[in-house]
Amino acid sequence: MTRPSPPELLEETARLAYHFHWPLDTILDLEHADRRKFLREADALAYPYEG
Repeated sequence: MTRPSPPELLEETARLAYHFHWPLDTILDLEHADRRKFLREADALAYPYEG
């Protein structure tokens, strides 16, 4: 299991909260790999033509 640095965790948390409107505890309960998967999905939704 990888652990993100505090700045990386803050950035991931902010992006997921912004895109999916999830509460903080839901986001922090996710494993780092799962947060990264959801971030890729959020980026695909936000930037559909950059894939």
